[in-house]
Amino acid sequence: MIELLVAFFVFIMAAVSVAGYVFVLRPSSLEGPEIPAPITLERREMAGPQAAVAGIFRLIGEAMPGNASGTVKIRRDLIAAGYRWTSAVSIFIGIKCATALMIGVAGVWLALQFQDSLAGTLLPFACGAGFGYMVPDRVLERLAKRRVERLRRGLPAALDLMVLAIEAGQGLDAAILDTSRGLRVSFPDLAAEFTQLQLELKANTSRADALRNFVERSRDMELRKFANLLIDTDRFGTSLGPALKTHARYLRIRFRQMAQERGRKVGVKLVFPVFFLIFPSIVLVTLGPAAILIMEQMRNLLGQ
Repeated sequence: MIELLVAFFVFIMAAVSVAGYVFVLRPSSLEGPEIPAPITLERREMAGPQAAVAGIFRLIGEAMPGNASGTVKIRRDLIAAGYRWTSAVSIFIGIKCATALMIGVAGVWLALQFQDSLAGTLLPFACGAGFGYMVPDRVLERLAKRRVERLRRGLPAALDLMVLAIEAGQGLDAAILDTSRGLRVSFPDLAAEFTQLQLELKANTSRADALRNFVERSRDMELRKFANLLIDTDRFGTSLGPALKTHARYLRIRFRQMAQERGRKVGVKLVFPVFFLIFPSIVLVTLGPAAILIMEQMRNLLGQ
C-alpha cells in the first residue's frame, strides 16, 4: 500500500512539473521577437539525446512486422499531423511498442502488489499492453485535429495574400510561393503545406493532382472547398482574384458564425459543472452545519 501511495505521489509530481514547464516556463522562454527558421519538409536537426531516443524507437519499429495497408494508413495520419520524414512510420511504431511494454509492465507491478502469484499477472499485462499500444494512435489523432484547426485559421490570411499577388500580375504558382513565404511567421503549418504544393507544381505535377494531394494531406472541408475553387477556376478559365475575394469573405463570415455558435453553447455546457460540482458544495456549506446541529439535538433528546 505504501508503494502504491509513493507511485501516485511521484506521478502527480511529474504531471505538475510537466504542466508547469508547458504553461509557465516554455511560454516565458519564447517571449520576445524571434526570426523563424526556413520552412523545411524534412526532419529538423535534433539534439544528441533526442536523436539517440529517436534512433532507438526507429530500430524497434523496423524490427516489428507490419502490413502495407497499415503502414500506408499510419503514413497518412503522420502526414496529417505534420510528420513527413521517411523514418516517421518506424519511429511511431517503435513508440507504440515501447508504450505497450511500459504500461504492461506497470500493470504487472500493480498486480504483484495485491497478490504473490505470477499466474494472475497475465491479464493485467495484456490489458496494459493493449491500452498502451492504442494510446499513441489517440495522441496522433489529437495532434492531427489541432493541426487541421491551425490550417483552417490561417486560410483567410492566405487568401488575402494570394489576392494581392494575383492582382499584382503574378501567376498562381508564384502567388502560392509568395503566400507560403508570407505565412512563415504567423501560420507555419499552412506555409509548409503551400511550400509542399509549390514543390509538387514545380515537379511537373498537374495542378489538379497537386491540389488533390493538398486536400488529402489537410483533411479539412474548408481547405477542400479552397482547392475545388482553384481547380474550377483553372478548368473554366474564370477570373481568380474576385473568386478568392468572395471565398475569403465567406470564410470570415463562416468563422464568425461558428464562434458565435460556440459562445451560445457555453451557457448550456455550464449547467453540468454548476449542478454536479458547485451546487453540491453550496448545499454542503449552507445546510451542513444545520444538519449536524439537528442531529446533535435529536441525539440529546433521545438520550434523555
